[in-house]
Amino acid sequence: MSAEGRAGKAQEIEDVEEIEVRDPVSAPDAEGRPRRTTRRFPLFTRDTARPEGGGRAAPGDAPAPARQWPVLLVLGMVAVGLLITALDVFRVGTLVIGSALMVGAALRWLLPSVGMLAVRSRFTDIVTYGVLGLVIVLLALMAQPEPWLRIPFLKDALHFTVDS
Repeated sequence: MSAEGRAGKAQEIEDVEEIEVRDPVSAPDAEGRPRRTTRRFPLFTRDTARPEGGGRAAPGDAPAPARQWPVLLVLGMVAVGLLITALDVFRVGTLVIGSALMVGAALRWLLPSVGMLAVRSRFTDIVTYGVLGLVIVLLALMAQPEPWLRIPFLKDALHFTVDS
């Protein structure tokens, strides 16, 4: 490259305004906007991304309860289960609560957008709601006195751990 070409190039570089870089892992793209060049997380978090499926469950012009109907359904079922439990029908109320969590898992799996029922990733929400609901239902079925479900090996396992 000739001396004139190098001088012209240097002048162009000086004329370019300073590019702002937001964090240590960003670099300017072709238009000069900062973009991420690595998959590492930034040093400081400035916002939080909505979980997958965390959008409205109904159009934006619908009233707020209609937009959040999945979480309201689950919370309503839990409230009914707590009311039934408070009325001294423990087993049925607990079954309703466990069923509500399993309904939440099914809604999270089947619907693309569930509003505030989406807390983490779809997989994590489904596993969490499903496992907790199943455990609550099983514990309600095995509750004393007169359990509706008897699992024989649990009695043996309990005696094995207590007798030792």
